Amino acid sequence: MAINSEAFKKKLLAQKVELEATIEQATDAAKPVELDQTVVGRVSRIDAIQQQEMTLAAQRRRVEQIQKIEAALGRIKSGDFGCCVKCGEDIAEKRLALDPAIPTCINCAQGA
Repeated sequence: MAINSEAFKKKLLAQKVELEATIEQATDAAKPVELDQTVVGRVSRIDAIQQQEMTLAAQRRRVEQIQKIEAALGRIKSGDFGCCVKCGEDIAEKRLALDPAIPTCINCAQGA
């Protein structure tokens, strides 16, 4: 497959930088919630805890996406980019354009 892996590499690196910046900015929102009732009411604390959990879940998804990006960058380096990691067939370029970190062809992704 004749894929311009350099263009995908630039896109992946840009996504990684953006995710890392977002993780850094969201670190404050993931800090433990203060449980002092004299400072914050019970309902406000529950809201703050819920917000903290949502932030932590988003952070985990960002870290997972960075890991996928790093794996895709590794495939570019090894020359395997654009090949399905399960069956070895080519991944459609349109599929890679949507998500260059995607490791599988559409058939393997659908479990065919």
